[in-house]
Amino acid sequence: MTDEGGAPATLMRLWRRSERPARGRPSVLDIDSVVAAAVDLADREGVASVTLASVAKDLGVTKMSLYRHIGSKAELLELMADFAIGDPPPVEPTGAWRAELTTLAEANRDVLMKHPWLVELPLSGPPAGPHAVAWMDAFLRTLRDTGLDWGTKGGILVLIGGYVRLACAQAIQLAEGRKGSGLSQAQAEQAYGKGLAELIDPEHFPDAAGFLTSGLGDSGQNSDFDFGLGVVLDGIAALVEAG
Repeated sequence: MTDEGGAPATLMRLWRRSERPARGRPSVLDIDSVVAAAVDLADREGVASVTLASVAKDLGVTKMSLYRHIGSKAELLELMADFAIGDPPPVEPTGAWRAELTTLAEANRDVLMKHPWLVELPLSGPPAGPHAVAWMDAFLRTLRDTGLDWGTKGGILVLIGGYVRLACAQAIQLAEGRKGSGLSQAQAEQAYGKGLAELIDPEHFPDAAGFLTSGLGDSGQNSDFDFGLGVVLDGIAALVEAG
């Protein structure tokens, strides 16, 4: 569906440029109130619990009344994702691109860990909403003075975004897996390493045995994230130097 001017209806609503015309009495709702209620529901109960019917129930309205503002559940999820990520932190370009990218990557991680359901949403395409575009602009701005071309900058954007999303998805799944155990991630890794090291034969699996007895779990979750991000940034540094 498209609105006047040819822009897709979902895109128009992402940018709050259009709402469905009200019929009858003026609506007490708007896009923001519907999306905020849906985000709150996803934070409390998980994104699987978010339906137009459940959001309407939380708002005390009928499901049909939401169609004045939301075209479908798929559209609602797109609106929720852009709403939940918010704006990036202000990072002024100083030429220290590595520090600036680190700040943005860590801020992106914090948002995904605050709203863990975000990593469950399918990627429907490139950034489209105002908040997503703000993040894209912020990341690209840090690379302004690197001399890299636009295609390379776009690849870096995808690389860092993909790394942060994957790291957060893994951390969330590991936390879910140890739920009820009372163990931190470091403690769970130490118990895993100790238990498995007693079972495997070092002659058949010498490197695995060495790894398992090397103090597994001492680094901590944040250090794991920082290590991976550092490797990604090292690769970007090589591109900058070569360029």
